[in-house]
Parts: sequence; C-alpha cells; structure tokens
Amino acid sequence: MLIVRCVREDDLDSLFDLIQKSEFGLTTLKISKSELESRIERSLFAFRQKDARPSGQPYVFVMEDLGIGRLVGTCAIYSKTGGFEPMYSYEIQKSIHASKELGVYKEIDTLHLLAQHDGPTEIGSLFLSPDYWGGGHGRLLSMSRFLFLAEFQERFEQKVIAEMRGVVDSHGVSPLWSALGSHFFQMDFPKAETLTTQSKKVIGDLMPKHPIYIPLLPQDAQDVIGKVHANTEPALAMLLKEGFENRGLVDLFDGGPTIECEVENIRAVRESKSGTVGAVAEKIKNGTRQIISNSRLDFRTCLGEVQWDGAVATIDQISALRLGLKNGDAIRSVNLRPDPAPNTESDS
Repeated sequence: MLIVRCVREDDLDSLFDLIQKSEFGLTTLKISKSELESRIERSLFAFRQKDARPSGQPYVFVMEDLGIGRLVGTCAIYSKTGGFEPMYSYEIQKSIHASKELGVYKEIDTLHLLAQHDGPTEIGSLFLSPDYWGGGHGRLLSMSRFLFLAEFQERFEQKVIAEMRGVVDSHGVSPLWSALGSHFFQMDFPKAETLTTQSKKVIGDLMPKHPIYIPLLPQDAQDVIGKVHANTEPALAMLLKEGFENRGLVDLFDGGPTIECEVENIRAVRESKSGTVGAVAEKIKNGTRQIISNSRLDFRTCLGEVQWDGAVATIDQISALRLGLKNGDAIRSVNLRPDPAPNTESDS
C-alpha cells in the first residue's frame, strides 16, 4: 500500500530518520535536521503557490507505506539550478595535440570547470529504504516526479538534469576526490560533501580554473570518471530509457555523470494521458496497471488499475481512496515502463 505524496510539515522527524540511512555520494541528503526543516518549509511554500515560475524552489516528495504509516522513500524536483550560487560541474572536452614533424596526433580528454548561473531543472535527492528495493518501488518513486512535471510544466525549465551518484566506497572514499579535489580543499570527501551542500561559493574559491588533463590523474581516478555507483546503475538505466542522455558533464567530487533531457521528450511526460474520472469501480475488466496521479498541487501518485475511454477514465476503488479522487476529478496516468520494442524482451 504505497503512495508518493507531497511532503508535510509533520514528516520532519520521520524523514530525517530515513535520510540518515543514505550512503555517501547522496550529497543533497547529507544535511542537518534544521536544514531539512528549512527545505520542507520552502517546499510547502512552493506547493502552495498558485502561479510559480522556476526560481530554485524544492518540490519534495515522500513515499509512504500506508499499511504501517511509515515513510520509506523520498525524492525531489529542484525547479532551477544556478542563480546567485552557480551550479558547478566538469565538462569533458577533447584537447588536440599534434606534431607534423613527428607524425603524432593525439586527442586528450580534459576536465573543464563549468559554472551555470542560469541552469535547468534538476531531479534528485532520491532515496528508498533498502527494505523496499525491488518490486518496482524505486521506479514508482522516481517516475512520480515526471507526472508532476507533466501536470505543472510552467513551474519548471524546459530542460531537466539528473546528477547521478558516482563511485564512492562504504568508507566515503572517492578515487577522483582523492586524486584531485582533496589537494585543494584539504579535507576528506564526506566533509567536503556536507560543506558544499551548505555553500557552493567554496567550489569557485578553491577548485582549479585551468583544464585538468585526465591521463595525468591516477588510473583509479580515471576509471571512475563518468561512472556510477553500483547501486545507482538501475536508476541510470531507467532514466536513459526515459530519454535522458549523457552530454559529457560529470560531478566535481565523485565523477558521476550528469544526464539531461527536454521535459517534452521524457517518455513518461510525452506518453502520459490526462482527463477526468468517469467512474470508480471495485474491479476493472481489461484495465491497465499504471502510475495514477491526481492533478492537484496536493499531489499524490500510486500504482493502480485504469481504463481510458477517450479523456474519461475508470479507476479502481483502492486507488481512488489513496489519491482522494471522485467522479469528475482530473487525473493523469502513464505506464510504469516503456513499451518493449518489437521482438525484444521487456525490462525486468
């Protein structure tokens, strides 16, 4: 009995307890309780605004197991990155080194510090309790954000990015950070991760402005650039199938890739269907199991049965109760997974 909904003020204690279980590399969740309280307050304000334009508001969502009244996951949409404090990343570029005399032509990968003041929307802060891994729960948590994006596109930029967690071990050691950033910050990865969550200014102050030649880095650091943590591989695969692409941006600290997609090109946004509830039924013959959401700023989603007839939908009774829907209410739904291509197997 899982739903994804907007965060509430009374979620503070439960949500803080939940994110304490998050691993190194989930930077936006490495915050104090007072910082989380502030984020929740800003999120509540964002959800209450009737006509909001993207200016960095956090839209925080939680997954709740209604059977036990417990928060088991969280995720967020940040309406805009950059602004007064820019969004920093490394851009991988090619540097050409050639000598006609020696007959040598080399393309060398380099890291260039990139600061974006007028950046895109970002999805992030996704964490699901390990007890709920599998069964499509993580996919439901992640995909719920796309239905919110589809319903309220005016609140977000046209482009959406996702910074994927890079390679960091269980002790908080990042090969890239050890080889590069640690020499300028003079602190370990976990401390730098926490510090830069509070202020991005130190990145501009301390990180080198000149290109970094990747072959000059230790091999273990080279090997993790553009790679994701093993636990993040399913999330990366899911987002790539949703239409996200890798354009050569990586995280300054752990080297994880930043992927991007135009909102209108995200599969779940493009294929989602909106309309009104025409009927609520205990059982639906020939219904389709989809992610269903209400169309209110008091946003809720769950997995349920739906049958569309034009712009009118019949939904199952349990979903209607979970989402607070009745006849005439607006809803949106989409398949949990992309339809398999012809002659291929569906992803598991």
